[in-house]
Amino acid sequence: MQQWQINEDFAKQIEDFRTLPVLYRHALNELQNKIDVIKSEWQVRDGFSPIEHVKSRIKEPKSILQKMQRKGYEFSLENMEQFIHDIAGMRIVCAFVKDIYRLVDHLSAREDMRILEIKDYIAHPKPNGYQSLHLIIAIPLILLEGTRWVKVEIQLRTLAMDFWASMEHILYYKFDKQLPAHVAEELKEAARAADELDQKMLRLRREILELSEGDGPGPGQRKA
Repeated sequence: MQQWQINEDFAKQIEDFRTLPVLYRHALNELQNKIDVIKSEWQVRDGFSPIEHVKSRIKEPKSILQKMQRKGYEFSLENMEQFIHDIAGMRIVCAFVKDIYRLVDHLSAREDMRILEIKDYIAHPKPNGYQSLHLIIAIPLILLEGTRWVKVEIQLRTLAMDFWASMEHILYYKFDKQLPAHVAEELKEAARAADELDQKMLRLRREILELSEGDGPGPGQRKA
């Protein structure tokens, strides 16, 4: 693992590094505004929004440096922007799996952002049972020197997936990142249970919608 020497050049990089999070914060704000508009439009059109809640964060400088060192990248702003994709992160929690793919299709069709990478851990869960859909997108910022595209990682989950991931995170650090075999197996079983719950709720939703369509929409209501 490469070790960095503290020198004047490194110190300057650190100083420059402190200004960079401002760009990522602006990118998150831009993305948040777009998601808010999507939620509002779906609410007006369909009578409900499939997006339950949204959280965002900027990765701590220490975590960024540790990740770069762990991956063997020399510290530079260029390497950080090129290789570290989750400095700005947003988590979007939806009610149903179907809504996640619906949102991804919509984001992919927009001209005011670029989808750079998709990792589908819903269709292909991680070995520990983790499920989520990850996007790396680029958001354009209009700056004095011109347009700059800033990367943001989006994690899309259902409520059940988000609950499982939160519990896994707590246990992971409780056991100092070394889970006992029986705990790891129980977590896999819990992930399967969460997936079954998602599928069951989706079937119930479909059945309810079919019944409501038979009765026709009431005043001020639209079919979903």
